[in-house]
Amino acid sequence: MDELEALHQEVRGCTKCPLARGRTLAVPGEGPRSARVMFVGEAPGFHEDRQGRPFVGAAGNFLTELLASIGLRREEVYITNIIKCRPPGNRDPYMDEIEACSPYLDRQVELINPKVIVTLGRYSLAHWLPNAKISQVHGKPIRVGSRVIFPMYHPAAALHQPALKRTVEEDFRKLGAFLAGALKAEEEEPPEEPRQLSLF
Repeated sequence: MDELEALHQEVRGCTKCPLARGRTLAVPGEGPRSARVMFVGEAPGFHEDRQGRPFVGAAGNFLTELLASIGLRREEVYITNIIKCRPPGNRDPYMDEIEACSPYLDRQVELINPKVIVTLGRYSLAHWLPNAKISQVHGKPIRVGSRVIFPMYHPAAALHQPALKRTVEEDFRKLGAFLAGALKAEEEEPPEEPRQLSLF
């Protein structure tokens, strides 16, 4: 068992906060260890809680469509959430729940080492940019240390607001263009220089 799967197993057995008592299954996340792009949502919903997988409900179907629109498959990216257990009634996560789960997310980022982290919704955005407003920064790549944070609205919110859905679709087009430009820049590096996975 590699380190990432061991972490997933640890999440599945976690009892660090009261959400553990009401869950069906914890939802660690899924995707390849080699993923260059990580998507981080808010929390599991009803279907995720039943299946133990992230983004498998209506918002998940929309996310899969959005990925396909820029030439990506779910199997190529890593998908997880800020918290790993479903809050009752899909309420917003509490701060103590986020604090209990944050070390898991930090370890996922460390193990996968993505170059781009796409935050889906304000709770995910706040993990890296606590003072940013999603209405002001969505669709804009922001460098944080060695990574790029690419904020977006959550697909679930977009499904309930037609105007927001158009915004998310446009932000995904921007993400696709950004990734394509980064890949092109990487391919054009002079062969005599040491190759680095930069993506930007």
